[in-house]
Amino acid sequence: MKSVKSVFMFFTITALAFAADGQKSGSPTTPIVIGSEVAIAQTESGKVRGFIHEGTFVYKGLPYAKADRFTAPEKPDAWEGVRDTLAWGPVSPMMRPRGARTGEDQFLYQHDWGIAGEDCQRLNIWTPGIDDGKKRPVMMWIHGGGYSNASSQELPAYDGEALSKTGDVVVVSVNHRLNVLGFADLSSFGEKYKYSANSSILDLVAALEWVRDNIESFGGDPGNVTIYGQSGGGGKVSTLMNAPSAKGLFHRAVVQSGRRPRLQKKEITGRVGKAIVAELELDASNVDAIQDVPYADLVAATRRAMAKVEEELVAEGHAPDEVDLGMSPTQDGDFLPYASDDQRALALSADVPLMIGSTKNEFNLSAWRDPDMRNASLDAVEKFIQERYGDRADAYKAAVKKAYPDTVKATDWIDVDSGFRRSAVEYANLKSSNSDAPVFMYLFSWQSPVLDGAIKAVHCMELPFVFNNIPLWEEFTGGGADAIALAEKVSGAWLNFARHGDPNHKGLPTWGAYSEENGTTMFFDTTCTVRHHHDKDFLRITAGEPFM
Repeated sequence: MKSVKSVFMFFTITALAFAADGQKSGSPTTPIVIGSEVAIAQTESGKVRGFIHEGTFVYKGLPYAKADRFTAPEKPDAWEGVRDTLAWGPVSPMMRPRGARTGEDQFLYQHDWGIAGEDCQRLNIWTPGIDDGKKRPVMMWIHGGGYSNASSQELPAYDGEALSKTGDVVVVSVNHRLNVLGFADLSSFGEKYKYSANSSILDLVAALEWVRDNIESFGGDPGNVTIYGQSGGGGKVSTLMNAPSAKGLFHRAVVQSGRRPRLQKKEITGRVGKAIVAELELDASNVDAIQDVPYADLVAATRRAMAKVEEELVAEGHAPDEVDLGMSPTQDGDFLPYASDDQRALALSADVPLMIGSTKNEFNLSAWRDPDMRNASLDAVEKFIQERYGDRADAYKAAVKKAYPDTVKATDWIDVDSGFRRSAVEYANLKSSNSDAPVFMYLFSWQSPVLDGAIKAVHCMELPFVFNNIPLWEEFTGGGADAIALAEKVSGAWLNFARHGDPNHKGLPTWGAYSEENGTTMFFDTTCTVRHHHDKDFLRITAGEPFM
């Protein structure tokens, strides 16, 4: 018994000694260290307490702003003492709460939808050290889910520990207002709601301001901040590049499978906002009552309002892209004053290096849009191509084979993405032609072996590779040696880009800057290669197809 007590005392003393020394060093003696004096960091609003996991300091659910509904974010309230930041914070409520479409879907994506709450301006931090005088590159992750769903904890890949540890960087991820809470345009109801049409993106600017003002306490360099995001997060990254108030708050940008900013017209979003208020039986005299409307009722009113305005727009003869309403940023003439292709917008980020790309298969037809085609025969695929492309069918097949010579499996002929790839090329052309900073284009083409290889390089497939989190998301990648080896190369590119504005490293072939003339594209695959204008014919033939 005495020896057991001695051993217990030894580990207790060791743990206490580490706790005392663990404020600045992440060297672990146990996998998780947490205590009253461990991982205490200072912010402008007060002290926060995190924990240390295998040498990485972790803070979750840290408030970076506050806001009433439909109002611009402000700095969070200060607090006394030490605030615990040990668990995920609230996520934005979603207009369409999502669940698994099938057992396969939930198996693959392992969604964590979180706990919804409108006080969702929260961020998470992973860092190798705090208050240590080091100025590490900061990588701020902006989650996908379009502009309406998801959060910083939704997918297993979003955990920033591995990236922080292997790259000696500070990883930050953020939650922010989405859907009607982030984009309903109530600006016609007074100064209080002036920026309501872009509240979601204002939250992201507020998060960047928080990083500027606080990240040194967490071992980061406010002068070297990279914003990176995928899908809707990629769209938010490119939108921030158009926002004058965000200029100087970040220094490099990565757009992963994200569309160019589709800014809605203020005269139309304003109509939707007025219709929402009317559906709630409110008006200018009592509009502030909208603050207390239950979220479900707000969503129902928003759907009715959008349907009515769409019907009106069709009757008035508006163009289809103006009639296709959605919750997304608005060109409001102030916060977002310019269209994405306006020279003034492009000038705002002319000094910001950009890395941009997509996955080869994105929302591939056979696994996602038409599962009946998953095991389609070559004859069935030939029939599909003939029906879709008519007299261009042979040209389509030749273009696919030219772009992707390894096309052999029947469904490979129809599973090649054109929408996300085209959007990336268009934005890269714009950026590279109007910037002194380099643009680096990639295509993630590695094929997942999961489900007999059916999902291929689907939407989100690059995420566990970017975050170097293959072991955390084996359901998506299979977790094999090829995936682990490629993750080192992909995450290394993102880390080098964050540190230097150039993704090249010794594990990759030389990756030149992209231009419209050279079409230089890095293929991330079991063997990484660089090609030029590989799919020029394919993009020409598929022009005009629906985005997804």
